[in-house]
Amino acid sequence: MKVNSTELQNNFGKYLMLAAQEEIIVTRNGRAIARLSPIHEENSRNGVTSDRVAETAERYTFGSYGGRQASYEEYLHLTQTTEDRYEYIDGEIYLLASPKTAHQRTLAELFGVFYNWFQGKKCTPLMAPYDITLRRSPEDNNIVQPDMMVICDLEENLDENDYYKGVPALVVEILSEQTRSKDLVKKLDLYMCCGVTEYWIVNPLNKEVVVYLFADKDISNNATYHLSERAQSYIFQGLSVELAKIFK
Repeated sequence: MKVNSTELQNNFGKYLMLAAQEEIIVTRNGRAIARLSPIHEENSRNGVTSDRVAETAERYTFGSYGGRQASYEEYLHLTQTTEDRYEYIDGEIYLLASPKTAHQRTLAELFGVFYNWFQGKKCTPLMAPYDITLRRSPEDNNIVQPDMMVICDLEENLDENDYYKGVPALVVEILSEQTRSKDLVKKLDLYMCCGVTEYWIVNPLNKEVVVYLFADKDISNNATYHLSERAQSYIFQGLSVELAKIFK
C-alpha cells in the first residue's frame, strides 16, 4: 500500500494498524520517501528460519492531477484492499482526494435544491460516494463517482447486491484545482459517449455553472450561468438553481 505523507500524519493510528499486516510506502509529491513494515514472526524448525510472507506493496502512486495506467482487474484489486476512493477512466486509476469545505458547502446547497424539486417525482437525486459504471463498449469498464447525479431508472437497474448498473440522466461535478482537467475533458467525453443526457459543471472558483446537453454522443447545446443568474436544466423543465444561493 502507498500513502502520501499528509494522509499518514492525519491518520497515523489507522496506518500503524495497517502496517502490522502489510508494508506501507510513504510518498511525498509522488516519490517514495519512507517505508513502514511489519515485524516478521520467525519460526525455527530444524535450524531453518522462515519469515511470515507479507503482501507486496501496491504499485500505484498518484500525482496531484493525474492517474496511473492499470487494468480493470488491478483497479478492482486495489479498491478491495483499501478504504481510499478511486475512479477508473479509460484505463487509468485516479485517487479521489478529500474534498475541501467550499466544495462540500456547494454540494450541500445544490443537493438541497435538487432533493426538494424531485420530491414526489420518478427521478432520484443521489450524492457521492456512489459508483457509476459506464461503458463505451461491452468490454470497456469505467467507474466514476460523480459529486451528484439524477437517476430515473433506479429500481429497474439495481443488481442482486443493491448496486446501480444503469446510466444517470443528469450528472453534476463540482470543480477543484485537482479535478479541473479530468472533469472538463475526460469526464465530459465519457458522459457524452456513454448515455448521460445532461452534465452540470459547477465551478466554485469563478462562481459559474456550465450546463451541457448531449445527444447522439455529441454536445447538442450548452449554457454558462454567472453568479447573478439561475442555472436551468434542459431536460427537467422547471428545475433551476440560483447561483448566489449555492456559492455562499
